[in-house]
Amino acid sequence: MSRRQKEGCIIRIRLGLFGADDSLSMIQAVAQEYKEFVCVPVVYWDESEVIDLIRPLASEVDMWLFSGQVPYSIVKQSGEVDAPLFYVPHIGASLYRTLLQAHYTAQIPVSRLSFDTYERREIERLLEEAGIEEPIPYVKHYEGGISAQELSDYHYTLWKQGKTEAAVTCLRTAHLELEKLGMPVYRVLPARSAVEAVIQTIIRTGQMLQAQDAQIAVQMIEVDAMQAASPETFSTDDIYRLEMKTTEKLLRYAKKVQGSLKSAGPGRYVIFTTRGALKEITEGYKTVPSAEETELLDGEVIACGIGIGRTAYEAEIQAGKAFLHAKQSGRGAWMVVFDDGTISGPLGKSVHLRYSLGGGELRQLAERTGLSAATLCKLKAILQKRGTNEIEAHELASYMRIVPRSARRILNQLETVGLAEVAGETNPYPRGRPRKVYRIFL
Repeated sequence: MSRRQKEGCIIRIRLGLFGADDSLSMIQAVAQEYKEFVCVPVVYWDESEVIDLIRPLASEVDMWLFSGQVPYSIVKQSGEVDAPLFYVPHIGASLYRTLLQAHYTAQIPVSRLSFDTYERREIERLLEEAGIEEPIPYVKHYEGGISAQELSDYHYTLWKQGKTEAAVTCLRTAHLELEKLGMPVYRVLPARSAVEAVIQTIIRTGQMLQAQDAQIAVQMIEVDAMQAASPETFSTDDIYRLEMKTTEKLLRYAKKVQGSLKSAGPGRYVIFTTRGALKEITEGYKTVPSAEETELLDGEVIACGIGIGRTAYEAEIQAGKAFLHAKQSGRGAWMVVFDDGTISGPLGKSVHLRYSLGGGELRQLAERTGLSAATLCKLKAILQKRGTNEIEAHELASYMRIVPRSARRILNQLETVGLAEVAGETNPYPRGRPRKVYRIFL
């Protein structure tokens, strides 16, 4: 049974609430007014602990709502969470409230405040609407994540230089740091209207995912019944009995995923089921089902491809593509091709990639390099997973499950057309030859 269920007409979403102590209680109070949610609140005090706090709950939460863009960006860029992520933006109403507080408590002119997070034009437009005509000289806008230290340094330096009288920050950790330094600081808290708007989006997303779970999925499996044979298995009757046992295991497995089993030729079978059923048994398309779940078939599976589609025909085509990718990835590999053409796998392996076959730009690069679009897409996904555009041939070979010689050929072809350059050398073994490290430009 999926964690996200339908109860009557209400979907139940296990919603992770992640944020600072002063904003999380308000966000939780709003979320708990909706019957759709079971809330899992998590408070953080430092940006460095965000991933460590998220990781243990990654498989227990359907969606995440963050109190601001910094923790949201840290988790999104980590790539460790597949669940939908949302954050509450600090919209105009939030800033209005903070500016009123600064004016009435300390009569500080807007031009003597330093701001972060917002774009300059956003603040100016807000003031124009209020009929306030003052310059906004000090704004530190940033995209994605940022450290509390960097923001507090920005505000504190301006204040020590006598250019400002106080700071306006959207980041709680920066707020606490500036208070320790003795600087006047005002914290912008999320507005209730902004929280409610994001919650409505989360509910619509949950409804969409519920419909998505009902999509048709096709699982294409090739098995080797002789894997279970003993040295005494000689007769055709013995082989037939082994094949029948394998078929019986597949029938029981098909029942577990609420699907129907069809033969697709010697040793090949197709199971028609739903996206939600396969998502559940593979833990969100991350792992291969346990030996018990597959009726002890794991040693007999040569390759498995899962296809998702809007129709049975489309799902079967995608399953065929996934099956071919699984065959290329080694014995026992499971791969998935989703309805948007994205490829994921091998499931359950330490090196698990998710990539698309790309658009026109990658196809043009494929023609230019002589490499396939699939190879370039894999390479792009590998570099994103590693968080760097530098790699050497043995590392690439390990990720792609190819021999180092083939990996060197790929890197040489990229270098030939100007899409890679030698950035240095590494020598993992003192007596071995140095290995070239390539910097890739995709």
